[in-house]
Amino acid sequence: MIMQKTAATKNTTYRQCTKCVLDTNDDPDMTFDEQGVCNYYPQYLETAKNHLPDPAQREHLLEQKLDKIKKDGAGKEYDVVVGLSGGVDSTYVALLAKQFGLRVLGVHLDNGWNSELAVKNIESIVTKLDIDLFTYVIDWEEFRDIQMAFLRASVVDIEVVTDHAIFATLFHQAGKHNIRHILSGTNVVTETTLPPHWIWHKADHVHIKDIHRKFGRVPMRTYPLMNWKVKRYYQQWKGIQQWSILNFVPYEKAQVKQRIIRELHWRDYGGKHYESIFTRFYQGYILPTKFGIDKRKAHLSDLIFSGQISREDALCELQKPICDIDQIKQDREFVIKKFGLSESEFNNLMCELPRPHTDFATELGFFVQYPFLNCFRRPLRAVTKRLAA
Repeated sequence: MIMQKTAATKNTTYRQCTKCVLDTNDDPDMTFDEQGVCNYYPQYLETAKNHLPDPAQREHLLEQKLDKIKKDGAGKEYDVVVGLSGGVDSTYVALLAKQFGLRVLGVHLDNGWNSELAVKNIESIVTKLDIDLFTYVIDWEEFRDIQMAFLRASVVDIEVVTDHAIFATLFHQAGKHNIRHILSGTNVVTETTLPPHWIWHKADHVHIKDIHRKFGRVPMRTYPLMNWKVKRYYQQWKGIQQWSILNFVPYEKAQVKQRIIRELHWRDYGGKHYESIFTRFYQGYILPTKFGIDKRKAHLSDLIFSGQISREDALCELQKPICDIDQIKQDREFVIKKFGLSESEFNNLMCELPRPHTDFATELGFFVQYPFLNCFRRPLRAVTKRLAA
């Protein structure tokens, strides 16, 4: 039974789900059934039902989609765009694309935070798979200023700044090369569960511009934005689509890691999205220190829901430090210096009270003012539900 969660059902005492590792510290609005299972499990099942094809039909549907992609790519240089970060998901997407005979344009956003290992992994991927790579090197002073604006705004999802730029760059390159399909590394089995107040909608250019206008100091001139004009041009007129290929193949995280290590000489970062120095510091220090968030709990819960690990193993994993203590100390010094901050300035930012993203402008209001934009509304449903709660 899928439980309905309302804004009035906040928990006043600590409680942890008996199925996953999330608890009421992660989401005070969590609800539980008679067995103590939280609302995130039926939500996961519902998402899997809606987005994962029946195993008996999966291979047929995959073949149909690949045929469509190849047909749309006929006479062009490439069939698909694949974003490459050097992480597990994007690496496996690139490997699958080549395995299925697709002509791939790899796209990477260099935002100034790549770890040395990430650079080596990407080099190994494009060399082993023999694919072309386009790297967009973003203007550092401009990008730093936008990240600093989010830090000053004291909102939780600072990674919106990077994720939005990646999203925009993928569409820009797809449009430039007349490619109809972007293969995405997002997937149900490892990326479904997140308490809604931990994140913000990644494509919300209105939100980014408002926070930067209020807290930024450097003009935003070259940062890749997916504004309404661009969204309408690429998605509606050019018909560029994103497709989550990992939902159409068996996706066992541990097995995938072993395969890309074996075939591509990929090296593990030790954490999800730790290919970025800032992301490693954000998840390992900023989130737990300022916001009381351990993102591992959401990732591990997805693996529990998909049957890839046991709850007991997940609880054991959570007993370990989020990130190596010496690594965090080193990253802290590096991040503070790269941002051009003093110790006291950074500490003051960490001591600022968190603010909800809803304190700032969002593109959601534009749907009412401009009805023709409703063609873009489907990706925003999760955020819309959160704001309505």
